[in-house]
Amino acid sequence: MTEYVIVVALVAIAAIAVFQLFGQVIRSQTAAMAKELAGEDGSEQSRAAQAAAESAAAQTASKTLKSFTGNAGGQ
Repeated sequence: MTEYVIVVALVAIAAIAVFQLFGQVIRSQTAAMAKELAGEDGSEQSRAAQAAAESAAAQTASKTLKSFTGNAGGQ
């Protein structure tokens, strides 16, 4: 039972991290689809989604495991 609780907690933490990183992308894409389905122009929301995706990609590129090993060289 404890193992299942740990697995569920890890999945929840991973889901929160993904949503924090890509949440704006998901919201913008959903808004664009809703506008298009309503017969309106959703290009503004599509551009917002693209900008948010590029921002998220830049954040993930700057944070790697190498970022955390910078202090190990001095020891």
